Amino acid sequence: MNELLLGQLNDLFEYKDKNLYWKNPPNKKNAGKVAGFDSGNGYKRVEIAGKQYFVHRIVFYMNYKYLPKTIDHIDGNGTNNAIENLREATNSQNMMNSLFKKKTFSGCRNVSYNKARQKWCVYIKVQNKPIFYGSYKDLELADLVAQEARDLHFGQFARHA
Repeated sequence: MNELLLGQLNDLFEYKDKNLYWKNPPNKKNAGKVAGFDSGNGYKRVEIAGKQYFVHRIVFYMNYKYLPKTIDHIDGNGTNNAIENLREATNSQNMMNSLFKKKTFSGCRNVSYNKARQKWCVYIKVQNKPIFYGSYKDLELADLVAQEARDLHFGQFARHA
């Protein structure tokens, strides 16, 4: 986005009511409309001069006047580009805050079942290294331990659901 100056973005768009709006779009019929289309990967994009840009990156840049390498959607919703929902993050922090796919046997993040022990085991990965937090007969207890471990290691980027 470095090739697009902040002034150009301010000429093209207006940020208001938690959305990015076209001010002077290439297609004049879109003037005043919410900018962005679903890119198929859970994020909105806009096209400017034949090149696509993520809407959340434009919103962040327009509001904070700089562009970090990684921007995290606090609520995990890539289409919610309200400035209050965007924060600078490292790639690792962004991954800590990723949505959980509940298609696991336990249905709990960081909890797996060990058949040999017949217990629920809690593992948290920190800086690409697994940390073992014990094994438990009770799934609810294992899930609680996992939540506390995420809070300890991931802080504000911990996601429990």
